[in-house]
Amino acid sequence: MRPAIELPAVCPLDCPDTCSLTVTVEDGRVAKVRGSRANPFTRGVICNKVTRYPELIHGPGRLTRPLRRAGPKGQGRFAEISWDEALDAIHGAFSGTIRRHGPQAIAPLNYAGPHGQLALGSMDMRFFNRLGASKLNRAALCGGVRSEAYVGTFGAVPALKPDTIVQAQLIVVWGFNVSVSGLHLMPLINQARKRGARIVVVDPRRTKVAEQADLHIPVKPGTDVILAFAVAAELERSGGLDRAFIAQHVAGAEEYLARARSRSSEDAAAACGIPVEQIRRLAEWYQAANPAAICCGNGLERNRNGGSGLRAIFALPALAGKFGAAGGGVANGSSFAFPKTTAKLQGERFAPAGTRTLNIVDIGRHLLDRTLAPPIAGLFVYNHNPLIVHPDQNTLRKGLLREDLFTVVCELSHTDTVDYADIVLPAASDFEHGDVFTAYGQHYLQRSRPVIAPVGEALPNTEIFRRLARRFGFTEPEFAATDEQLMDDALDAGDARMQGVKPSAMQPDRPLPMEFGGEDAVLFKSVFPKTPSGKVELRSAYLDEKYGAALPDYVPVPAEHPLILVSPSSDERTTSTFGGLSASDSAWLDMHPRDAAVRGLKDGAWVRLWNALGEVHLPLRVTDEVRPGVVCSLKGAWMRTSDNGQTVAALVPTHKADLCGGACFNDTFVDVEAWARPGA
Repeated sequence: MRPAIELPAVCPLDCPDTCSLTVTVEDGRVAKVRGSRANPFTRGVICNKVTRYPELIHGPGRLTRPLRRAGPKGQGRFAEISWDEALDAIHGAFSGTIRRHGPQAIAPLNYAGPHGQLALGSMDMRFFNRLGASKLNRAALCGGVRSEAYVGTFGAVPALKPDTIVQAQLIVVWGFNVSVSGLHLMPLINQARKRGARIVVVDPRRTKVAEQADLHIPVKPGTDVILAFAVAAELERSGGLDRAFIAQHVAGAEEYLARARSRSSEDAAAACGIPVEQIRRLAEWYQAANPAAICCGNGLERNRNGGSGLRAIFALPALAGKFGAAGGGVANGSSFAFPKTTAKLQGERFAPAGTRTLNIVDIGRHLLDRTLAPPIAGLFVYNHNPLIVHPDQNTLRKGLLREDLFTVVCELSHTDTVDYADIVLPAASDFEHGDVFTAYGQHYLQRSRPVIAPVGEALPNTEIFRRLARRFGFTEPEFAATDEQLMDDALDAGDARMQGVKPSAMQPDRPLPMEFGGEDAVLFKSVFPKTPSGKVELRSAYLDEKYGAALPDYVPVPAEHPLILVSPSSDERTTSTFGGLSASDSAWLDMHPRDAAVRGLKDGAWVRLWNALGEVHLPLRVTDEVRPGVVCSLKGAWMRTSDNGQTVAALVPTHKADLCGGACFNDTFVDVEAWARPGA
């Protein structure tokens, strides 16, 4: 046995924090994963799920050989084959599809399983662009609504380095369960509290950070825009607007305020399901505090009014003049801190003009749409477990069961989606190849190197798509690029933020801080809006042109059932990653005691959760951690937690948010009743 060694690494998961790690390797295997202090933001602390990486990488569910389907789709029966056989099968099937229907009949179905720039989208995107395959609006599934709302208001510029919120006198955590989805904000919030800051949490659930807050506002899901409008109107009535800042730096303030004034605070409180005193207290505290920071999570975007809610919130620091100081403004926009050159990395020049773009939320429906021209006849799934993650799960399953659909799934583990593949390709974990990591919740660029060799015959995405490019005869030099060359294609090494360092030359244990003129990002101090007007745009020219949404607005969502189901992140999984491990063996439903009493339901009872799209059977947890009218079950649970082949994703509709065609997970209306388990 070789002696144990410790090596630096980076957490690749779809999480804003992008932790630096220390990996203990014993006899060529990952034996232990713990936090590293290399990244000043994450400071050696990691979440519990990341410590389970050894089981994920070396456990029984790991895929290590290419496979060919050996039974009906959905049954998960496969036979091992060689890489040459697998690549030949893909080439043959996709070539036949192109001859019959054209290249747009092939669709990549990938999302954000790994977040390194190479694994997330590099050689793979070059391949699909060169092939002429359909494009995919991936951002619609998560994050795209928030990003569009942010860009429409501020442009592609970071607003506030998250580390600096310790200097705030007030921190508003809005739709963001930071103890699960942004762990490293918690110690900063606690430090700010010790310095005298107040903490306000706006969330329909009483999360851990809400338990510690000075004020918890349990807003009804989807009404955040009404709440933010009401706060703006209260600020105006109390003289809390910074008229000088507005005159110089804000576009559309009067039009925004006209909408904010259209509803009284009492009416707003009734619509949000909260006491009016909470609106007034938030406005009072926000007016008095300098600096004041707002931290928005993705929970805000997951409804039809999601973009409007975010825009209405982003308007508050502009109206109250909270920008220009460390710790003030909004702690969002971190992804714009990095000099990314995505078009170069992903070979956008290869994509034929006029290539269609499919919304990722609609893939299930598209697979069953016989009028779609051309039809989707070839599907390549990677970095993604769509059967568990997508809305309207049952429709997607029907689409994946099509015998005339040739499906490739490239995966680390044997997920539920793998069962529907014709060819399965074993993917290397991020500990088995190098990468470069930007982030969407902090401002440090990081580089990783492999800490172990690929397990079995697994390959990194970059090598898989290099080999496919050769099979398809793509001879352009971009398809022979090494991983180091891809790293250098991912970011502009000539940008001052790179401090003269090429991405490929970075050391794994030396994160590079993104600075602006030698300073941290502070909007209206070291960075400035990049909107068409150069101002904070409450009336957005960009969003008006793209979506016909010049101003935020509220549109009521019809309620087909009395309860709203929310499905936030789990502390056992990152979306569905780790869902195959023993720690994720169970799922449950949270319900407020008042709603349980009305239905005669007791804690621990099994219930049927249903709407027109499907039904799910879960044990009930009666708790006042959720507000009345809202039930909660954490996202990402695999099918093995279900007795009928449906998880909560089966209940989620496919109607769209107001921006980006975004998924509306929190517009899931359901009812709940007692259910007798067969044989119980």
